Amino acid sequence: MPPAAAFPILFITATRIGDAVLSSGLIRRLHDEIPNARFTIVAGPVAAPLFAHTPNLDRVIVFEKARSGGHWFDLWRRVRHTRWGLVVDLRGSGLSRFLSTKRRAIHRKSAAPVHKVLEAARTLRIEDEPAAPHLFTNADVETYADELTRGEGPILALAPAANWVGKTWPMERFSQVAMRLLREPGPLQGGRLMVLGGADDETLARQLKDVGGRRLIDLAGKVDLLTAFACLKRARLFIGNDSGAMHLAAAAGVPTLGLFGPSDEQLYAPWGEHARAVRGPRGYAQIKAADPGFTQMICHMMDLPVETVVAAARDLLKATEH
Repeated sequence: MPPAAAFPILFITATRIGDAVLSSGLIRRLHDEIPNARFTIVAGPVAAPLFAHTPNLDRVIVFEKARSGGHWFDLWRRVRHTRWGLVVDLRGSGLSRFLSTKRRAIHRKSAAPVHKVLEAARTLRIEDEPAAPHLFTNADVETYADELTRGEGPILALAPAANWVGKTWPMERFSQVAMRLLREPGPLQGGRLMVLGGADDETLARQLKDVGGRRLIDLAGKVDLLTAFACLKRARLFIGNDSGAMHLAAAAGVPTLGLFGPSDEQLYAPWGEHARAVRGPRGYAQIKAADPGFTQMICHMMDLPVETVVAAARDLLKATEH
């Protein structure tokens, strides 16, 4: 019996890392349910590396915006010659109308705000069984992660950066939390400290060096996204601001504590059974009322105390004891 013909899927995902991770489970669902699927994935420059090891991948197209809007025309020229089995467009564009395809799944913004995982699931009409975020790695990535995290003791992973000062919890509070958890009589005493961040965050690890000492695993600005994701699989607990790193941690399955202020956890909380969101006494609506356009260059996280984060971390560690 001849093999089934390939079923080409064009999957257009987000620009930002966090949004791309939150919708990544759709690719796994399509891979699992369509054995002959072949993927062409379109993503923004920072998110594109997340999909490098997707099974049955034909190519990843880096989608860079142009001021004139010509990026959509450029993308159309690159994909128009394929007869697609399915076009999944999470950007909600009209591109698929100009492509030859058997099926279209176009993102439509929900009438009532819902979590981004559920919103992505509605694109494929699987909101009753939403696809949890999932990223694929390969053996080389996992081996390298083993090397980077080799050692004794549980790993506390921290991601103290964010894309805006307004949702960046103060560094000294991250340091205090790490000391409370890693030193006696903390629940992770004797453990190691992993610090994650992008190319602009390399100074973060230096600021936490006194806490981690020789047991510091400094990954900030030193590894790619999928290597960071693989290293997070080996952590015991993650704590970080609302950021791409937080969503990577939740997708990796590590117990994840996301720190929230001027972002809405109803939409962007880390997704998973072992993921939690924590904030200070002010809700998202109160913070937005104080800074409606979220343009003020001030930290909106100052009312989140160290004790609240430590207590939430202890509860999460207890809930995930094996």
